[in-house]
Amino acid sequence: MEALLNTPVTMPCVAGQSKPRVAAKAAQLGGLRRSSIKGSQIACRRPSLAKQRLVTSVRAVAAVEEETKVDEKTAMLAINAIRFLSIDGVNKANSGHPGLPMGCAPMGYILYNEYMQHNPKHPKWFNRDRFVLSAGHGCMLQYSLMHLTGYESVSLEDCKQFRQWESKTPGHPENFETEGIEVTTGPLGQGIANAVGLAAAEAHLAARFNKDGHTVVDHYTYCILGDGCNMEGISNEACSLAGHWGLGKLIALYDDNKISIDGHTEISFTEDVNARFEALGWHVQTVKDGNTDLDSIRHAIDEAKKVTDKPSMIKVSTLIGYGSPNKADTHGVHGSPLGADETKLTREALKWPYGEFEIPEEVYDTFSAAGKKGQALEEEWNKTLEEYCSKYKEEGEEFKTLINGVLPEGWADELPTFTEKDKGIATRLHSQTMLNALAPILPGFWGGSADLAPSNMTLMKMYGDFQKGQYQEKNLRFGVREHGMGAIANGIALHNPGMIPYCATFFNFTDYMRGAIRMSALSRAGTIFVMTHDSIGLGEDGPTHQPIEHLASFRAMPNILMMRPGDGNETAGCYKVAVENNRGINQKGYGRPTILALSRQGVPNLPGTSKEGVAKGGYIVHGGDGKPDAIIMATGTELGLAVDAAKELEKDGKKIRVVSLVSWELFEEQGKEYKDSVLPPDVKARVSVEAASTFGWLKYVGFEGISLGVDQFGQSAPAPTIYEKLGITVDGAVKAVKSLL
Repeated sequence: MEALLNTPVTMPCVAGQSKPRVAAKAAQLGGLRRSSIKGSQIACRRPSLAKQRLVTSVRAVAAVEEETKVDEKTAMLAINAIRFLSIDGVNKANSGHPGLPMGCAPMGYILYNEYMQHNPKHPKWFNRDRFVLSAGHGCMLQYSLMHLTGYESVSLEDCKQFRQWESKTPGHPENFETEGIEVTTGPLGQGIANAVGLAAAEAHLAARFNKDGHTVVDHYTYCILGDGCNMEGISNEACSLAGHWGLGKLIALYDDNKISIDGHTEISFTEDVNARFEALGWHVQTVKDGNTDLDSIRHAIDEAKKVTDKPSMIKVSTLIGYGSPNKADTHGVHGSPLGADETKLTREALKWPYGEFEIPEEVYDTFSAAGKKGQALEEEWNKTLEEYCSKYKEEGEEFKTLINGVLPEGWADELPTFTEKDKGIATRLHSQTMLNALAPILPGFWGGSADLAPSNMTLMKMYGDFQKGQYQEKNLRFGVREHGMGAIANGIALHNPGMIPYCATFFNFTDYMRGAIRMSALSRAGTIFVMTHDSIGLGEDGPTHQPIEHLASFRAMPNILMMRPGDGNETAGCYKVAVENNRGINQKGYGRPTILALSRQGVPNLPGTSKEGVAKGGYIVHGGDGKPDAIIMATGTELGLAVDAAKELEKDGKKIRVVSLVSWELFEEQGKEYKDSVLPPDVKARVSVEAASTFGWLKYVGFEGISLGVDQFGQSAPAPTIYEKLGITVDGAVKAVKSLL
């Protein structure tokens, strides 16, 4: 094995014959063509693994390595099994995308059966290679691969239930439905951006924990992406960062099939993708025939592994719907079933004599070798980890805490408490205090801003910048790439249970990253979105920067906490809630992200606020004794305003209650008895005050109540002027309450 690893490989980076199109495909359908380059069989078996990985794994792999080497006939049988399992699944559902699995089956087979370090019997093994299908519409490819390699989460029956209610094989990969799926993909470009996050997490942990002769973090991130992913701007944002960071263990295979839903990509997408990725700092190769030239795919992956200071893009030219006599190389096979007649012709063309969902035992035997290898690798890794923990006790304990997602005992005690005597400052400054309080005690806590760190106040002062060659640091510099930032942070969150990433920008610029935020909520990724300059209170920058509808829109999004703290105690409480929800410590029992809307302007620390109150989402801040005459509800910077208004009204003998509704989602999770104790149903005089859209407040103020807010775009002026002109003042709140009494 050592000798093989030191064997020089002289094959060119561009290999294989030209890509067959429709006119040539008939000659290609019959079988598998060998590469003419000698030595490729050596190259295809992980010849360029890092020496540290060899120390921990070569003994385990040696016993089973030969079993993954099969002859070409056997390999083609396995590849065609992938194709027809995908075809049959889509046909049975009468819905789906068969074209990509048919074209990508060879690279999928090579990854899952020959290259990936994974254990189907233990999909959550920490040191597994990660695989992301960024072109998620082709998910029958991944389901077929998972079933054939032995993942218990995808049985043959599950393949038959593709796209059905509550099946384990939904229409796009969902990490929360199917064990073994790393990230949820579907919206194009999200997956490759998640993959950048996964690779960044691997680089970070490897730099922190690996020691000479003791390598506990050493795995690759593989991604298959398509033309659509490369068209989406998010992919360029994320891949630009990957190149800048030099993430050498990220290997992307670009399914260059030149077809999108509208037709051939020549109608809208003619750029030189290779040149673009070279400019982004990637190592780029081309496989001209991804349909049959397996050795060239293998060789390209081997070459990619040799390049340790750059991520790798392998452009693999394929024929979408490969094997279909009438639909291959057409947009008709992209998103529609082949149908019975065309499936019959495809079986004949590819010489597949088996029936629907029929898989020969020989195929299962072929794929079983990958599982055996994975089990051996995990066993060897467990021994390495045990040795590591014995030699490096402190680091070992911290590493185990990370990979098991255990929060350190007493971590929340590090969050400070404030009194009204403490100086009032902006909640973004309180946020900075919380970040720096948590940084030393939470080993998986790290993140950064989209070129706004001095404004978002998100730097962790005791750490440097995560950069090429200094991956152990914890401050991420995302640049002006909000969408890519959000998806990368999601990838970090989903890398292992101990990761607690945060990312930041102005609240208004969540519009640039809404897709990633939504995917975070859907994926149950506990990303913390630190969003400052949360209202018209940012002042002179004007309506282009002043969020109006954003609070309401995120309150409408499922499985996400929209939190707007009003002072230091509430900011501390929000961070406690956000970290707990990252770990699934909530009523749902699974992770969810948190958005923190934080102010630019200063706010006083109020006597009635508390971390405990924040945990309930809504609680009484002022006037809690007895039945009130009226209730004023508020969030964020308007909470202090509401308390001041209550005090003015109390001068006239009125009994006024002030309620902080810092998180509607958490408040709605409380029992009826508690909610009624905070907002007594028989108190109809209710006023809400929030410097944002009034949309949604009706559920709390009722038809008889009044909502003070901003239902128009803002203005460019000093913040106090804007508040006064729009009527969001103490006097405005007082008048509103009096009108109801």
